[in-house]
Amino acid sequence: MGKVALIGLEFFGRHGVFSEETRLGARFVVDVELEFNFEGITDSLENTVDYGSIYTRVASEVTGQRYDLIEYLAQALAEKLLLEHPRTEKLTVRVHKPHAPLPGVFRDVYAEVTKQRGE
Repeated sequence: MGKVALIGLEFFGRHGVFSEETRLGARFVVDVELEFNFEGITDSLENTVDYGSIYTRVASEVTGQRYDLIEYLAQALAEKLLLEHPRTEKLTVRVHKPHAPLPGVFRDVYAEVTKQRGE
């Protein structure tokens, strides 16, 4: 089993439960880790996952849709990516909201979901 990871994809989105989050928007960061069998792989894009199309799906979902919860966004991304990339056996999606409306100092807030084919 091997892994391809896209880490730190940054986008502007309007996700959140508060009206200010929808109105003003904020930066969201997404990590995607895809696991699949590398055995017998050749040096051809058809034998792997196309991370360009993964980036495009993530960008479309984060910037083109609106979700109240980053948990729901992570779940939606995981389901769509698993469906669109049949070689993927398992994947993890992390949606970071580094500017979440919290009343204190913090580094990050994120939601993470892991899905496996057949579950």
